[in-house]
Amino acid sequence: MSSPPIVDVFVLAENRLLREALLRVFAKKNEIRVVGSNSYSPDIHEQIMATAPVIIVLDSSGLSHSSAQLISILRSTIPDVKLVMVDMDADEATFLRAIREGVVGYVLKDASAIELVTTIRSVAAGEAVCPSSLTATLFRYASRPPGTVSSIAWGAELGLSRREQQLMMLLRDGLTNKEIASELNISEQTVKNHVHNIMRKLGARDRLAAVRRCEVFRLEATGT
Repeated sequence: MSSPPIVDVFVLAENRLLREALLRVFAKKNEIRVVGSNSYSPDIHEQIMATAPVIIVLDSSGLSHSSAQLISILRSTIPDVKLVMVDMDADEATFLRAIREGVVGYVLKDASAIELVTTIRSVAAGEAVCPSSLTATLFRYASRPPGTVSSIAWGAELGLSRREQQLMMLLRDGLTNKEIASELNISEQTVKNHVHNIMRKLGARDRLAAVRRCEVFRLEATGT
């Protein structure tokens, strides 16, 4: 019987312990070849493009506003690249946002090495994989009537003003302060002030936490 094809993988993770743990797992698998690994940085896309991986394995830091832009760049410059995310917890909002960003393989922290490798093989073969515990979430999300989500303002019921709701939509899409300022025709300082107020109102420590707070509320409001 022929050996399975070798899958070129790039490990992109902010968490050094996770990154090193993944490298140890992959080093023991002949069918996986690690072509590079690093944390997030402004020029990391050049390193990744130079290695031309089939799979990018990343942690949930990839959903932060700046890293999400990196993912968008990588998906446009390496059209066939596939994303596998290793997340710490079974958070429904994080999972759904990962799917929207283009992740097709999702693995939780309690997965075994065999499950992770199997996910990578499956994704490389063109399949999509997620934990069974989150499958119901995906089905509920896909089965909602059209317009259900858009009918619920982003943060209106959480005390955000109309302008702050507009900003939340742009924060969700991963725009920088400069890009938001250009989009809304306001100054960057005004954007910073709005973001500060949003995080204060939502009790969020950063942008990603604010986005998650709104996404969780939307899920609850739609009964998903």
